Amino acid sequence: MSSSNKIIITCAPTGAIHTPSMSPHLPISPEEIAEAGIAAVEAGASILHLHARDPKDGRPTQDPEVFQKFLPTIKKNTNAVINITSGGAPSMSIEERLQPALQLKPEIASLNMGSMNFGLYPMLKRFKNFKYEWEKPYLENSRDLVFKNTFADIEYILSSCRENKTRFEFECYDISHIYNLAHFLSRGLVEPPLFVQSVLGILGGIGAHPEDLQHMRRTANRLLGKTYQWSVLGAGRNQMEIARQGASLGANVRVGLEDSLWAGPGKLAESNAEQVKLVKNILEEMNMLIATPNETREILSLKGSDQVAF
Repeated sequence: MSSSNKIIITCAPTGAIHTPSMSPHLPISPEEIAEAGIAAVEAGASILHLHARDPKDGRPTQDPEVFQKFLPTIKKNTNAVINITSGGAPSMSIEERLQPALQLKPEIASLNMGSMNFGLYPMLKRFKNFKYEWEKPYLENSRDLVFKNTFADIEYILSSCRENKTRFEFECYDISHIYNLAHFLSRGLVEPPLFVQSVLGILGGIGAHPEDLQHMRRTANRLLGKTYQWSVLGAGRNQMEIARQGASLGANVRVGLEDSLWAGPGKLAESNAEQVKLVKNILEEMNMLIATPNETREILSLKGSDQVAF
């Protein structure tokens, strides 16, 4: 089997969706994020999609200096492809969100392909006690918050990172985001192979029904043709089922505590590596082979880890 027929597993260890009080297993400090990332790679992930948090209270941060406290450790101890978020958190400015990817020049950076409502407030029904003062308002304020990613914002990120030869994980939360990506492809502002991440199950984006997943695939096929590599992630309880369904349709997969805290009904995942092992077992039961980091670099035409700035 050629590397192009192998499945890429991405792991997103911490993210900006969940807050520290939601799970004792959510990595917060640079040391915890590095440990979680290394273990996820050992379990089978080839890409690490990385956010950072303020080690004092777990608040999302896009301070490049915080990223530098764990990126060199991960690079030293793994061969993983590093994917740095340019999404950060919905409350941040586009300039703030871009700084880690701009300064640290990773092989991949994430790029959200459109503005959207981004509703985290339903989590308040499930989680009542918060350790830090910022957590509850952070969730509550998502009732009246637009996650801003305008055409100008997207162009700003694409043009700023062009000289760094950083490629992108194009995060598509709805059908319109695929159309937006096709628009930038037609203008020559993005180049194949496009790495398209379909995000399902976030309130404000497309749902996680099997027909939603199939609609995303059909639309991407129609608009992008053979120019893209597809990946899927399901938020919350949808994580493993979306991975299974997506893989059956030819998708790569993404898991991690950024997207879901769970390892089964009512069971908190004790680590990111646990989720990677679960999805790897699913894929192997489907007779699929897992891409190594170097095979992933070949599939996505990446510049190589020797050309990053960390």
